[in-house]
This record gives sequence, structure tokens and C-alpha cells, in this order.
Amino acid sequence: MQGLDARTSKTSKDNDRSGQAILRSPGVQLDVALSRLKNDYGARNPESAALYEASCEFMPGGNTRSNLHVNPFPLTLASGDGATCRDADGHEYIDFIGNYSAALYGHGHPKLQAAMPHMSIQHQTLCGPSTHEHALSSVLCSRFPSIQSIRFCHSGTEANLMAIAAAKAFTGRSTILVFKRAYHGGVLAFGDEIKGSEPNLVPYKYVLADYNDVAGSRSLIVENAHDLAAILVEPMLGSGGCYLGSYEFLLMLREETHRVGAILVFDEVMTSRLSGGGIQLRYGITPDLTTLGKYIGAGMPLGAFGGKSDVMALFDPRLPSSIVHPGTFNINPLALRLGYIGLTEIYTPDVAEHHNMFGDNLSSRLNAMTRQTCMWFSGLGSLMNVHFCDKQAGTIRESLDNDSDVLKELLYFHLLEAGIYISKRGFITLSLAIGNDHKFEDALISAVQSFLDKYLSFIVVPRAS
Repeated sequence: MQGLDARTSKTSKDNDRSGQAILRSPGVQLDVALSRLKNDYGARNPESAALYEASCEFMPGGNTRSNLHVNPFPLTLASGDGATCRDADGHEYIDFIGNYSAALYGHGHPKLQAAMPHMSIQHQTLCGPSTHEHALSSVLCSRFPSIQSIRFCHSGTEANLMAIAAAKAFTGRSTILVFKRAYHGGVLAFGDEIKGSEPNLVPYKYVLADYNDVAGSRSLIVENAHDLAAILVEPMLGSGGCYLGSYEFLLMLREETHRVGAILVFDEVMTSRLSGGGIQLRYGITPDLTTLGKYIGAGMPLGAFGGKSDVMALFDPRLPSSIVHPGTFNINPLALRLGYIGLTEIYTPDVAEHHNMFGDNLSSRLNAMTRQTCMWFSGLGSLMNVHFCDKQAGTIRESLDNDSDVLKELLYFHLLEAGIYISKRGFITLSLAIGNDHKFEDALISAVQSFLDKYLSFIVVPRAS
């Protein structure tokens, strides 16, 4: 299957999303095992449970970030230190979520900590262009091949919205081609279809294609060429399961957008960390615009969008017809300063290369352990996702449709019990703090091995008769 990271051998086709027909074992046995883990989880975390119930009085569902919700209740986190975090009940975990890739530097990196007291007091509420704005913009323009000019904003979501606005204004067209299971922010999340009335989807004119489908996507580009303003694509699906875009697929998008006069936007909010200059540098494919976010503020809220000078000139306020781009915290001095320190003193291109080699080695170890099962890890470098399905499925959609959420939940609660914190959907990100000490890698390997030892009957691949 195109785009599925070739790190594992053949697995099984006997999963389903409901978890009621998982390979050899009856669904009831799996339900019992999961129920036992959840009961133990509840007994270990009374303070988190109490805080959740109290929060539900003031916030619908008890929090303001939907993907953090877990049944019966989510952990309330109290603190973080380096590669670890601690919950309200005092349990310590190795943090393999890394705030969904935003916490690249771990928690409390000394170089970042040293800059914060001075910045917090002297600069946080200044209202004017900042020296830190200039410093970080110059670094980003030098590191990402596509970025000749750049502007800052509050988040990756906003960066993608502004990139779409730029593409529509530059081309004078309206249609945006996006991909199934892609996530470009809270108001730009896509499933397998657009029903036309989703309340949390910005109402642009969309065309929806299958990710990594070269022929099908090319056909849609040709069909919509007259009104195609932009193609917005993640070089690797992030929340969609860490499925890597193939070189052939991304190159086709580059060639076809150039041919029809549309803007190619790489959403590298997550993937920019996968080399010194993102996947665009690794592949040698240069988009017209790039969006950034997550870690670039070194733990503070920050997004950015940039690209070709002629497109970005649309935002030049010296021009009478410029696109207005206000924003109270576009110039957040603390985020800009920390982002600059992060990219120049900590996550240099050499460090990025070494860190992502560490991630590739870890995922290879994990896939070697699980090769006789339906469990496998996709991704690239320091970003990966666990799956319970047939890796040899014909398309990404078929793979995702057969991925077992129940087994992911079983793994999630098992790992928590072992002191390992990943996302409930199986997403794993590696902070620099994790990469700096092999004991954290070994702890994950040990916890996955204990999962295999205990629950192998649920995931083993039956031998052919």
C-alpha cells in the first residue's frame, strides 16, 4: 500500500473497528480485559476522577480540548519535568504524547527556562514590531526551502486559514482540494465525505480526494482546474494515523498545481520537525506555501505561514489592496524568543537529523517485536502511530476502516499502568528529552512486550492451514 511506512511484515485482515471479531478471541473476552483495566485505572486515580466531575459543572465534557477526553474520565495532569509528567494523584509517566508534537523540547528545558523570567517581565505585553519577530522569521526562511517570506499568527489552524485566503486571493479562484482523514486544525478536519453542514468546518468550496491516490487525485485536479485555488496537504497524515505521503504522490501534486496555476500548500505543522527543513527538504519537493505551528513557539502558542514572495506580498500593508491580517498575539514576544532559541540553540538541523534517526530505530525495534501480529507502527522519525489491522490493505482508507479502536484503547490503559503516556488513538511523539536517554526507549519496549505477553491471543496472526 502506498504511503504505509514499510517497517513491518504482513499482518492479518481479521480486525474490525468495533473490536467484536478480533482474530482468534471472542469479543466478550476482549471486553472483559478492557473493563478490568478501566476499573483498575479508576481505582488508581480518584483525584483525577473528582476533578473531572467538578469540571463538568462548568465545562461541557469537563475540558476544552475534545481529543483529550477518555472514558471513564481523563487524567488530570499537574506537572511535567523533562521527559516525564505527573498526574493529580501523584503518578509519574514517561510522556510519549508530547502534547501531540508541540512539546518537542520536553518539559522545562533549561535553555528555555533561563529565557522566560526576563521575557515575561520585560516584553510580554508590548504593542509593536519586535526584534524577536525579525530573528525567528530569518531562521525559518533559511531552514525551509519554500519560505521566502513569512508571517506569524496564533496557531497552526490559523496558519492554514490564512494560507487558503492567500491562495484564493492570488488565483482569483474558490475551490480547495483536500484529502480524506486530513486534519488542518479544529475548523479544517475532514473525514471520508463532506456532508455540507458540518458546524465546525469552515464553509469553503472543497473537493475531497483519497490520500496517496496518484491517479484519482490527478483526475480531480484536471476536472476542477478552472476553479482550483489550492491543494492543502499534509506530507504525512498526522491525526489520520501517521501515513506518509509517497514521493510520487507529492511530486504529482507539485507538477499538477504548477500546470493548472493553483497554489500547493504543505501543512507542515507537525512534519516540519522531521528534518532541519521538514518533509519538503527530505523529498526535495518545494510547495508554494508552507504552514507551521506546534513546537515552533517552544511550548508557547504560535503559528506561521510563508512561501513565495509574490504570494506573500498580498499581505504587505504598504500596498493599497493588501489582505488585512490583524491579530493581538501575532507578535507574541515570549513565543518568538523561545522559538528562536529552540531552533538555533537546541533543535539545529544536525540535532533534527539525529533525533529522527533515533525515532526510526525505535519504530524498527517495535515493529520487529510485533511482526507476527496485527499490531504495527506507521510514521517517520519522531512521529509514529500504532495500528491493529492489516498493513497490506489496498488503500489507506481500507486500513483505517479496519483499524481496531478497542485494541488501541486496551493498549492505552495497559501502558498507563506501566507508566507510559501515549494518546488514546495510538499517536506517539518523541521529545528530545526522551531521545537523550535510552532508559525511556527501553521502558516503552518493555511495556509493549508486556502487552504482547498478556494479550497476544487478541492480536496474533493465525497460521495458514
